[in-house]
Amino acid sequence: MSDRFALTGARIFDGADWHDNAALVVQSGLVEAIVAASAIPSGVARIETGGGLLTPGFVDLQVNGGGGVMLNDHPDVASIETICRAHAPFGTTALLPTLITDTPAITAAAVAAGAEAARQKVPGFLGMHLEGPHLSVARKGAHDPALIRPMTDIDLAALIAARKELPVLLTTIAPESVEPSRVAALAKAGIVVSLGHSDTGYTRAHAFAGAGATVVTHLFNAMSQIGNREPGLAGAAIDTGTLFAGIIADGIHVDPATMAIALRAKQGPGKIVLVTDAMATIGTDMTSFTLNGRTIYRKDGSLRLADGTLAGADLDMISAVRYVHRVVGLDLSEALRMASLYPAQAIGQSHRLGRFANGTAADIVALSDDLNVKGVWIDGAKMFTDSTATLR
Repeated sequence: MSDRFALTGARIFDGADWHDNAALVVQSGLVEAIVAASAIPSGVARIETGGGLLTPGFVDLQVNGGGGVMLNDHPDVASIETICRAHAPFGTTALLPTLITDTPAITAAAVAAGAEAARQKVPGFLGMHLEGPHLSVARKGAHDPALIRPMTDIDLAALIAARKELPVLLTTIAPESVEPSRVAALAKAGIVVSLGHSDTGYTRAHAFAGAGATVVTHLFNAMSQIGNREPGLAGAAIDTGTLFAGIIADGIHVDPATMAIALRAKQGPGKIVLVTDAMATIGTDMTSFTLNGRTIYRKDGSLRLADGTLAGADLDMISAVRYVHRVVGLDLSEALRMASLYPAQAIGQSHRLGRFANGTAADIVALSDDLNVKGVWIDGAKMFTDSTATLR
């Protein structure tokens, strides 16, 4: 097929507005334009989508695994390819493979794999998220406390060096384990700093935002909560305008009423964004797997250690979109932005991801009217499609 084509027959959401009776024109892996269906340039191949919706591809900032693979267990390019491929059928066209707290050797191997994945242009690979090891043991969640440690000068230098090899590097740190001056150095080097797995108070969290942190990891989970006299990290995430915050919208990690309250209260321009925190189970029927030598069990829509501690999520991105739309009650446009535009903004990639405009990546999701994924294109290449999309 020609590298110039038009997707037709669906309502198009460009990240801000809806377009009816229109076509999305793609050329050489980029969006060329949204035009009237009657004004498709001659000679352009047409792909009839069979109705439904076209929306910018989903961007997931926290993906620990998929397709039966955990990045921690196999920190190599093949695992990154497997993880990206496993999430594509659920609408995720760009993701950050996430390494949960591990040894320096495993961390170095994961960074090297990410650098090679970038060189190979693995479809869907956006960069890396290093979640730890510079966290608070008091809010460790499923992270191995034996591997959690404060940041040293050597760690700082390694992160800055890693950023030079990766298109995007996000790292989750706890203010208890990292000095503000090091956060400033990370931000200056182009690293996206996220606050999480922390028992810090509001004042210190707000100060770290001033030092350069711009994201909060999985809001309300593994962090100090909002209290009557201490708003905690959760309160700082909502009240600090410069902070974006990820949220796991599976109905298990956060109550829908709590989500609705946070969404109404969030001060901008930073937004709350959907993340899956997905594990190896996505795209499989597996019932258990291991992380750092501990078994995690899949049951009733959740993933837990033997003691009941939540360990990531059994969640894909289109399910999260449906949840905040149908259960939390968000307008569909806002639910879609939470999965695409807002996470792209959180990591400085909205110039090319999360929206349709001339020159943006042709990362596209075709949805049915009942919000099931019908087709996915990454950089204009078809990754997944059902039988309703036809070439003519």
